[in-house]
Amino acid sequence: MSKRNASKYKIDRRLGENIWGRPKSPVNKREYGPGQHGQRRKGKVSDYGIQLRAKQKLKGYYGEITEKQFKKNYTEASRMKGDTSQNLIGLLERRLDAVVYRAKFAPTIFSARQIVSHGHIFVNGVRCNIASRLVKPGDEISLGKKAQEMALVMEAQSLAERDIPDYVVPDGNTKVTYTRVPSLDEVPYPVKMEPNLVVEFYSR
Repeated sequence: MSKRNASKYKIDRRLGENIWGRPKSPVNKREYGPGQHGQRRKGKVSDYGIQLRAKQKLKGYYGEITEKQFKKNYTEASRMKGDTSQNLIGLLERRLDAVVYRAKFAPTIFSARQIVSHGHIFVNGVRCNIASRLVKPGDEISLGKKAQEMALVMEAQSLAERDIPDYVVPDGNTKVTYTRVPSLDEVPYPVKMEPNLVVEFYSR
């Protein structure tokens, strides 16, 4: 198992949830935490603990986002008009690596980031290797020629466990158009995400 996969599954076990909905997640076999004390009875979790867990779950879902990047997204969401929690989800779903993952160009959010950083993704015909770039409605995201033949991409496109959401419209197997910023209930999270608790965490 590669370091990347081990790290990903550690996140699942620490949170006690299969946050990416992957069939090989260890949580599918046992829901308790890792280590010899994983099965200990857990005490009552404080409000802070509940908010922290919600933040770690949402941040973990989007892969290798640093705490600094994630908090920057929250700050930007809080400055925008409307509901801060919905704005936060909208900003996270506009990330280029997230759109690549939604388009089924990559099997995991981690590999989506890798494909972008290696220069295999084009936005409106221009190569882009910045995973955190925010995509705008109407932008066209496409795979480079080399990426189209990669086993990783072929694996992603054959995955039955997830579908391409309505706000990412495919044009064949190599191109999609990001049509609009989604609301929370439109995002196909395998587990319940609570961005309102994330907002409470940062606004303490």
